[in-house]
Amino acid sequence: MTEQPATFGTELRRRRMAAGLSLAVFARQVHYSKGYLGKIETGDKSPGADLARRCDAVLGAGGQLVALFVRDQSREQAQSPMAEAKQDGEVWVMSMEPDGTSRLIPMRRRDAFAVGASSLLGVSLGTQSMSAAAPQDGTIAAFRSLFEQTRQLGQIAGPGVVLPTVIAQTHTLRGMAGTASPAARGELLRLAARYAEYAGWMTQEAGDDRGSLWWTRAAVDLATAAGDTQLATFALIRQALITLYRDDAAGTIDLAQQAQADPRTPPRIRGLAALREAQGHALACDPDQCQRALDRAEELLARAREDADDTADGLKLGSASVSGPGLHAMVAGWCLHDLGRCEQAGELLDQQLALVPETARRVRARFGARRALAYATAGEVDHACALAHQTLSSAEAVDSATIRVDLRRLARALVRWHTHQPVRELYPRLNETLRTSIT
Repeated sequence: MTEQPATFGTELRRRRMAAGLSLAVFARQVHYSKGYLGKIETGDKSPGADLARRCDAVLGAGGQLVALFVRDQSREQAQSPMAEAKQDGEVWVMSMEPDGTSRLIPMRRRDAFAVGASSLLGVSLGTQSMSAAAPQDGTIAAFRSLFEQTRQLGQIAGPGVVLPTVIAQTHTLRGMAGTASPAARGELLRLAARYAEYAGWMTQEAGDDRGSLWWTRAAVDLATAAGDTQLATFALIRQALITLYRDDAAGTIDLAQQAQADPRTPPRIRGLAALREAQGHALACDPDQCQRALDRAEELLARAREDADDTADGLKLGSASVSGPGLHAMVAGWCLHDLGRCEQAGELLDQQLALVPETARRVRARFGARRALAYATAGEVDHACALAHQTLSSAEAVDSATIRVDLRRLARALVRWHTHQPVRELYPRLNETLRTSIT
């Protein structure tokens, strides 16, 4: 008779009993009810990802329970995320409405030309003014300054506010590069690539992964034309962020390791890739590999600060609001939650968020949501609700699809206490931020 493969529930029961834990004791350790866990063990209920990781951590399963949880989930994509965005001859047209809203519309290049030739009434700006502006000494400096101001705006406002400006400047810089002298062309293309990469990030924040990858590929093409290979490596870290939010641990680890493969890559970019790799190992509930990646990141980021290798063009890749030891510690706190060490995660994020300036609202919302989730998972419901109220003020301002991923997880974690007064008071505002009803 063929032996049936283990399920998450049967393996959970086997490991719990092997550890000598009654269902009641185990329920207290993972902060779920005895009845609910019993139904998971019998296969009548399926666990969520957070519970699976918590069980794995409490039982010291080293990621094996999590592996069973994800085993039957097929990959959302059979090919690399970057390939998904590679549509031959595709362009994106930006539509600006009278009420201030904008839309990005993908279409084939020949269709865009046909629409433009026959249906659109507009102003032709031409290239003469671009040719005149490109050689002027202050042009590139002004665009760099505008880029930094735009990134600051992105810390306090949503993609709908930021993206139109970023896309317009990317287009303008690319056009200027086409008319510039060889000496100025490379600088203009590198700057256009930085704008395009930021457009990719803001597009992901708007909830469009395909568009994000399209802009990231465009950024790589612009940087490559300028002879800059660093952004191509950084693009792997951007792709790994998409797989991270898809709960694809293996894909996240693979992309992050690719970004670290070439020792000639600057230490800062390899350090950021190591942080992403650590997040992937945490998703897989592998604490040893996670810690090794965190240690490697700490060493590389320290070396980058000594070498100042990330400021050659005055435009730093990655977060401009949190960096160095602060970024490392924040990601470590993020990882601790996925490893099921929720109390430690909350305490570490408490320490680090106290150091983040109030103006960095996107960072505060991202890690604040993770902190509230950590406390909710640890069963500290009142404290989690209080922290969530603080976080929602920033989350509402920056309008981030990725931050809403953790806020949805927070809502699911709190639903077991839906009659508890602090939870009942939080839900209306949480519903509004998530743009959907939780209860």
